[in-house]
Amino acid sequence: MPMPMPTPLHELDAFEDALVARFEEHPVLAGISLLPDEDFAALLLQRRFVSLAFTPSYDLAIDLLRDEAGKRIARVILREEYPGGDGHTPSHREDMTHDLGLLGISRDALVASRPTAATRRSVEDAFELIAASGAHDDCDLRLLTVLRFWGEVLVSAEYGRLWERMGPRFARGGENRSRFYHPHRVHDAKTQPLARVSLLSGSHSDRLAARVTELLAREGSSDCFKELEERSVQLKTAFYDQFLPALDRVGV
Repeated sequence: MPMPMPTPLHELDAFEDALVARFEEHPVLAGISLLPDEDFAALLLQRRFVSLAFTPSYDLAIDLLRDEAGKRIARVILREEYPGGDGHTPSHREDMTHDLGLLGISRDALVASRPTAATRRSVEDAFELIAASGAHDDCDLRLLTVLRFWGEVLVSAEYGRLWERMGPRFARGGENRSRFYHPHRVHDAKTQPLARVSLLSGSHSDRLAARVTELLAREGSSDCFKELEERSVQLKTAFYDQFLPALDRVGV
């Protein structure tokens, strides 16, 4: 049988841009400014557990990748989470804790927090999505698609919405004091269309996209790309669904 013709990249751009826009309109993200302070703090504490799963997700994908070029990109991104080899530079997870403190979330709140059932499912389902992607002949395309869209593009979209609420809290004397949320909002973002990305692009999403587009051209079919991006949105949406009752309480 002849190989299916690949979907033009501009069509895939339109497809994923529509997914991102749909995700950004989730009632909790779109109504983030309406959440009571205690519910917003609870959301950030739960989102912290998802963030803690970021690095093992990359480790799992690296274990399953067969494509050496894709593996190198993933390794570089993973190592950026732990800058400095002398132990004097905080990791990105520590930067998140720093930002939570500036937002008024105490160490006692961190100590007391536990992942909810919905948060645990969100993390477990992400691991399952990565593990299942490794079982396919086109595993490299699948794994890099998940890392890019679930782990980077949608994260930037999330933090963009959260920033609408938290941004003023980080401003002092014209300085942005955020060490985690704002930088990740920027360096995880999709900044170039798929047809124009390169390894020289600055953001994680674009660097991964450079290899994803090469694999799309080689594999010939973009069906799995679309499927995994849809499933990534479903995972993210399920996490935020647990906070819909908080909107109900304020009559949204």
